[in-house]
Amino acid sequence: MSDVEFYAARMDRAVRSAVQEGLAGLVVTPGPDLVWLCGYAPPAVTERLTALLLVPGSRPQLLVPQLERPDAERAPGAGALTVSGWTDGEDPYAEVAKVLAGQGRYGVSDNAWALHLLALQRKRPEVGFGALTEALPMLRAVKDAYELERLSAAGAAADAAFEAIVELPFAGRREREVAADLDRLLRENGHEQVDFTIVGSGPNGANPHHEAGERVIEDGDMVVMDFGGLKGGYGSDTTRTVHVGEPSPEERKVHDLVREAQQAAFEAVRPGVACQDVDRAARQVIRRAGYGEYFVHRTGHGIGVTTHEPPYMVEGEHLPLVPGMCFSVEPGVYLPGRFGVRIEDIVVCTETGGRRLNNTARELRVVA
Repeated sequence: MSDVEFYAARMDRAVRSAVQEGLAGLVVTPGPDLVWLCGYAPPAVTERLTALLLVPGSRPQLLVPQLERPDAERAPGAGALTVSGWTDGEDPYAEVAKVLAGQGRYGVSDNAWALHLLALQRKRPEVGFGALTEALPMLRAVKDAYELERLSAAGAAADAAFEAIVELPFAGRREREVAADLDRLLRENGHEQVDFTIVGSGPNGANPHHEAGERVIEDGDMVVMDFGGLKGGYGSDTTRTVHVGEPSPEERKVHDLVREAQQAAFEAVRPGVACQDVDRAARQVIRRAGYGEYFVHRTGHGIGVTTHEPPYMVEGEHLPLVPGMCFSVEPGVYLPGRFGVRIEDIVVCTETGGRRLNNTARELRVVA
């Protein structure tokens, strides 16, 4: 299948999904949806409007600033589009308004600028707009074989980075130095983009989104490392918690508890199970052990062309798992002022259960 055919099929699928959900069409602005649908990422996201318009019965149209039209015409999916440009001084919203027919409701990219959406609403007050992930939550959630291959490769690369980092010294080095090593190792293993390298040592590990800083890692510290980015356009995201020197009985106990919770959530993954039930499986293990108040975030999030996207493994999310869904499973326990533990794998829902895309050991690793 050529690039043009590949992206044409995705856009056709998006239009058919929109019709099934009663939408009049889609307005897709720069971001992951645009890249996923037609392979185009503008050289810069500015106040100038760029919009992919997908309307049933019409050829997909990509409206771009004229100065960026050459870039748009080189996008891998451009052959399946009509690319048109607008120049400064013209009204691009009027051009979009011409395409938005009737009084229906359109799905709009979640990250569309308010500037653009408000301008479209002024042009077409009779038209309704809704967030794309709410209107079409399954559009990017179910991955095909092409996507799963790339997610698997990204996961393997993150695993390789972990196996390399634990061979380096931790004690006596600053968190930011270990984080820089993780960044380097991810890139050495093929990542074109690194989105985060969380390194939380000792009490900093009790902050789930701690930003690696100047704290010097000490012997006796628990260290939470959460890192990932994009390889081949698809995301990686894994967390392992290591210990500098021999852990105390309590530290080992908490780590074993989180590992048990992570395994319980993984075993809950199968088609038809509600996303919230994956969260419940992990939370039940931690709550029964008396640490429920210290598990302070959802159990997981989807991953694809971004490292965080729907579906979410969280209480209240009734969306059923479907083969091809790919998401993190990452319970944690965080003891304020002391230490934290998190274990995270990317998991694919298959016809028979879950399949991990991260395969480094989940037992507590002792580092120097």
